[in-house]
Amino acid sequence: MNHRHFLIYKPYKMLSQFSTNDRHQKNKKFLRELHDFPKESMAVGRLDETSEGLLMITTDGQFSNVVNKKGKVEKEYYAQVDGIMTPEAIEKMCSGMEISIHGSMYLTQQCQAFILEEFPILPETLQRVRDDRHGPSSWVSVTLKEGKFRQVRKMCAAVGFPVLRLARVRIGSFTLRDLEEKTVVEITSRIPTD
Repeated sequence: MNHRHFLIYKPYKMLSQFSTNDRHQKNKKFLRELHDFPKESMAVGRLDETSEGLLMITTDGQFSNVVNKKGKVEKEYYAQVDGIMTPEAIEKMCSGMEISIHGSMYLTQQCQAFILEEFPILPETLQRVRDDRHGPSSWVSVTLKEGKFRQVRKMCAAVGFPVLRLARVRIGSFTLRDLEEKTVVEITSRIPTD
């Protein structure tokens, strides 16, 4: 079977799934609204409803499993946080820290993180993010090879800097480049996972 792969910019307030049987989510937005994806399509990893950014769609379940479970593929996120992030907080995040995942404590792997000197250029968002009149904010880059539930948000909150806006900007060698919000691009190659 010839598998197909897509890159999309998942917007804020869209679920990283194609449909649901949950009656409480019937009025939510789903990936099927962006494109007529093949029937066998699945998201490679997820972004929570209030996060945005790069998401890969594939028809290859084995490839999806390798990216999600094997910890070989880097995922980079830009997070706008409440307050001015400190070098001490970055160091804690980089060295691994305990966060709660589904009620159990989890020790994160070491990661890469740094303070962004300039605010990144991202597509306009429908998300209301407070402005600096209500206190300063700053941006950080966080690169993980794992991806636990709401991990970046939990790591930032654990060091005292709650996330205001979160966007994934890279998966392996693929980046947002010039993807606009809701854009779908079919790609012919997939991320090397060896």
